[in-house]
Amino acid sequence: MALFCITSIYKLPNMAHSFYSKRDLQFNLYELLNAEQLTQYGYYQDHDRESFEMILDAAEQISEKMLRPLLTEMDRQEPQLVDGKIRVHEGMKAIVKRFGEDGWINALFSYEEGGQQLPITVQNAAAFIFQAANYSASVFPFLTTGASNLIRTFGSKQLIDTYTPLMYSGAWQGTMALTEPDAGSSLSDISTSAEPTDEEGTYRIKGQKIYISCGDHDACENVIHLMLAKIKGGPAGTKGISLFVVPQKRLIVDANQNLIDNDVQTAGVYHKMGYKGAPIAHLMVGSNDNCLGYLVGEPHKGLNYMFQMMNEARVGVGTNAVAIGTAAYYASLQYAKERPQGRLISDKDPSKPQSLIVRHADVKRMLLFQKSIVEGALSLLLQCGLWSDLAHVAEGETKERAELLLDLLTPIAKSYPSEMCCQTTSAAVQILGGAGYTTDFPVEQFYREARIHPIHEGTTGIHGLDLLGRKIVMKNGKAVQYLMQEMYQTIVAARSVSGLENKANELEESVTTLSKTTAHLLSIAPQNTELFLADATLYLEMFGITTIAWQWLKQATVAAQALPNATAEAEQNFYQGKLMAARYFFEYELVKVQSLATRLLSHDHVTVEMQTAWF
Repeated sequence: MALFCITSIYKLPNMAHSFYSKRDLQFNLYELLNAEQLTQYGYYQDHDRESFEMILDAAEQISEKMLRPLLTEMDRQEPQLVDGKIRVHEGMKAIVKRFGEDGWINALFSYEEGGQQLPITVQNAAAFIFQAANYSASVFPFLTTGASNLIRTFGSKQLIDTYTPLMYSGAWQGTMALTEPDAGSSLSDISTSAEPTDEEGTYRIKGQKIYISCGDHDACENVIHLMLAKIKGGPAGTKGISLFVVPQKRLIVDANQNLIDNDVQTAGVYHKMGYKGAPIAHLMVGSNDNCLGYLVGEPHKGLNYMFQMMNEARVGVGTNAVAIGTAAYYASLQYAKERPQGRLISDKDPSKPQSLIVRHADVKRMLLFQKSIVEGALSLLLQCGLWSDLAHVAEGETKERAELLLDLLTPIAKSYPSEMCCQTTSAAVQILGGAGYTTDFPVEQFYREARIHPIHEGTTGIHGLDLLGRKIVMKNGKAVQYLMQEMYQTIVAARSVSGLENKANELEESVTTLSKTTAHLLSIAPQNTELFLADATLYLEMFGITTIAWQWLKQATVAAQALPNATAEAEQNFYQGKLMAARYFFEYELVKVQSLATRLLSHDHVTVEMQTAWF
């Protein structure tokens, strides 16, 4: 009875407009990034701020009407394998169809391909809205975007003509099929094989793949796998990996264009901790020696091709994490504004009404923690979108700069929000207290859904190795030089704004510490690679904190300059909130850089020297 009373008084937050901030997106796109600058390039010239706003409004409408209402149902009614076919929530059929009909799947592509030539920055902002509304539902269409992009970029005209139109329409699902039981992150060890047939470019594929997102489901009529396999007789390791289009069902070329089984069988569906609405399949490929795959591009270049989709997906994973963290933040914020509990420490008079918990300093700390992480990380992710756009349409140094900065910060964009939103969603649960630990409120679902992101598309450890072992030194450190220039430009700009001088100095000190730590680690590399990379994950964390602090100093500079001219109370509150979140991040998060530096500069190599038997 007590539980009934609690849930009847403190109902689920109103879903409309409660899962993200439109104002924050507008701040990022127009005040921070000046996304309208993209329309000066021919590819984007048909767009303007009005068209961007129409796109985002459409994303919000679909989210509120179709995605958000199914958030809890899709979690409770997870996919099941029935008679060899994965059955997903019935509502996904209409959602996938809508995404295809409205052109979301190929919105980034050219007019000639039926696309809208939409900037990646704006598409990522729209995707963020979808993901905040219902992460599981958002996965289906954008996996197809990534898979179809691989085909259109590297595939033959025949492959493009055969597969992409039906993928764009939503009739066919796209996937990336990499992982195998004995080859997770170590792709050099994949064993799925490809043997040439008499038809050029066609191979018999045999093996198995696991953890394939949307690898089979009944919300569309076919699934097209972009699959890694090794052609028999090819080079060992990653140099022998090729990329194939492997349809679940293949076309019979006749007047009716019939589909027949392609010997891709679903052996199982994984039941997950969270993110339950989207199926994760275990596939058996070529068990009857009748699976045909079609070579994409040249033999033995498959991993290079796949990295295009993987890098896009890594920024996407970071956005997913931030979206879930954002939804949890607004759910806990609404609860905190409605939930009376106790009284302020300065006023213990029991005759007075209880205080709303949003007034308690520790609750404000947890809310500021969430706000500073999700809004700081979203700022970086949208910045990465802008760099992607500039890399696509700009020329000369602008293009090179965008490409290198995007490459350098992709490990941060993926890993920092993935790791930190596990903590922010935990804070959301904590704010709700016992109620947060129940399924009567959405934050426990967000907490579970956040946890996958530090794992898929490369674990945090792998991205640490990538950042320190490859990205820092690429092109003789030119990418790092570009980033330092960007950071110092922000520091200089902030020093001219009253109230931000100390924050500018604090960021400069952290950048100096990061540079010193980087130089120390690089000095170890020639003598002992294992020691050099032993704490790469901690280095990734240190780099990530510094990068998000840079983003917050940029936001604070814009907010501080805009605040005096803000006449509406809502606008004043918005900019004040930005300044307070920036203060919080510098006071509570940026200070961690110094302790991480202490560890990374230490000569105690305990993790390397520890022996297996001593555990």
